[in-house]
Amino acid sequence: MNNHFFSDYFAKLQDMNQLWLKELDSGKAAMNTPVTKALNEMSLEDTTQFLEKAAAQPGALAKVHMDWWENQLKIWQNVAVGKTTAENAIIKPAKDDKRFSDPAWENEAFYNYIKQSYLLFSDTMRETIDSIEGVDDKAKERLGFFSRQAINALSPTNFVTTNPELAKLTVETNGENLIKGMELLQEDMKSSADVLKIRMTNDGAFELGANIACTEGNVVFKNELFELIQYKPLTETVNKTPLLVVPPFINKYYILDLREHNSMVRWLVEQGHTVFMMSWRNPDESMKDVDFEHYVLDGVIKAVDAVEDITKQKQINAVGYCIGGTLLATTLAYYAVKRKRNRIKSATFFTTLLDFSQPGEIGAYINDPIISAIEAQNDANGYMDGRSLSVTFSLLRENSLYWNYYVNNYLKGNSPIDFDLLYWNGDSTNVASKCHSTLLRQFYLENKLVANKGYKVGGVYIDLSKIKVPTYFISTQEDHIALWQGTYRGAKQLGGKSTFVLGESGHIAGIVNHPQKNKYGFWVNDSNEENAEVWFAGAKRQEGSWWTHWNVWLTEFSPVEQVQSYEIGSEAYAPLSVAPGDYVKQTLPISES
Repeated sequence: MNNHFFSDYFAKLQDMNQLWLKELDSGKAAMNTPVTKALNEMSLEDTTQFLEKAAAQPGALAKVHMDWWENQLKIWQNVAVGKTTAENAIIKPAKDDKRFSDPAWENEAFYNYIKQSYLLFSDTMRETIDSIEGVDDKAKERLGFFSRQAINALSPTNFVTTNPELAKLTVETNGENLIKGMELLQEDMKSSADVLKIRMTNDGAFELGANIACTEGNVVFKNELFELIQYKPLTETVNKTPLLVVPPFINKYYILDLREHNSMVRWLVEQGHTVFMMSWRNPDESMKDVDFEHYVLDGVIKAVDAVEDITKQKQINAVGYCIGGTLLATTLAYYAVKRKRNRIKSATFFTTLLDFSQPGEIGAYINDPIISAIEAQNDANGYMDGRSLSVTFSLLRENSLYWNYYVNNYLKGNSPIDFDLLYWNGDSTNVASKCHSTLLRQFYLENKLVANKGYKVGGVYIDLSKIKVPTYFISTQEDHIALWQGTYRGAKQLGGKSTFVLGESGHIAGIVNHPQKNKYGFWVNDSNEENAEVWFAGAKRQEGSWWTHWNVWLTEFSPVEQVQSYEIGSEAYAPLSVAPGDYVKQTLPISES
């Protein structure tokens, strides 16, 4: 290493310490937040309950620990005599675990021993929690989730001295990787909220409207909640029925309009659809009291009005993605309860939860003490900070979406790659305080959206069973945010004919699956089964993107004859600016406007 390595490194470390102390003093650090305090209290309660039950079941613990000791001894014996090949391994990483890909983890005795011992400890911790009976199911789920978080944070791959690739790199670069990594860490800390948000891509590589979110169109309506974009037609004739897309307001819409080769918006326009996209405003403190029902009444309903006026059609097709789908379904139910004219011809739901009884791993945070703490924190700010929310979702898949980037950026000193999807993932959006509370408490915790007289919009109770329009549900097999079994259960709440399709991959990659890539397939089953697993058992896998299957379904709700492409805007909805508009360009942190 060069002579200046230690002085440079410790100078950077000192800068980091000063920054950390400054944030701690200002209350920005995560340990000072009400949520962290509530999590610590709940963890203590769960651990206490677990230990009390374990004390009464010494035999169960003894068996688990005896198995651990025997396997640990076998690992040591194999390593001691040079049996470090994969076929001699006592325990192996999961197939999707990419942390131990360097050959040294297998070939070198020291690292082989560390790897197997760590993996054995991880499995033993999980088995210990599972082996104790009588622990509350929710408490056991939380213990398993947060134990996994802690164990993966302590993985030997996350430290220079116990990761062969990092140790070799540090020697070869004279420690420059650590100095560069410290600079990246310092930059990320300055741009984070109360939890470190690790950048996943080069923020300077993309510009909205230039090389991303660049499908041509115009903003034709704007209010305090959203801008409505109408996209320019790419065909001389179009399907008569226009298509309105309702994206989630907890993310930015352009996940559906990335670069040209993977833009769903552009592909739909190329198929002859007249596409309208809602682009939500990024909330600041002034939007503190904006609630979920405002996104229905002043959001989706206003957008439907505009689309109808511009195209002069009395019915439209509508799409909702994730919580945008929840919003769309609530709007449909509101129309039905108010006995409004049937303005939606068909509705499509991308990875949408309507029944929140099976929320997935996010359920670790769904309980009254944690939600109360989140509400208190949000009330102080006026919103849920999107940067913290982004980290929360990343930590649901901590190895691939958090620690992987921690190692690459801060320990290897690599600059993040240029990747449009990861750029979108890092372009966070706040959630208005009152709306976030409704989502967590009334939907996730109390599941009021599917309850009889559970949730009101505009003074009337929502009843999803009154939705009679044809619906198309696309969910994904590996979705960790909206479990497909849960979305299937929600689809059964509606009254109309429903088509359910299960795509491969996850919440984002499984949806943004352009047909030209031919990367992921999907499952279909026309049987109307009550149980999701029974449905899957009878489903048939299809090759190619589900987009083409969906497009065939969509054309059923457009007349056979095509019409001349619609003009952009109308007398009442004149074009205001070019796409992508202004709201999507608001980045965090934002000041009150």
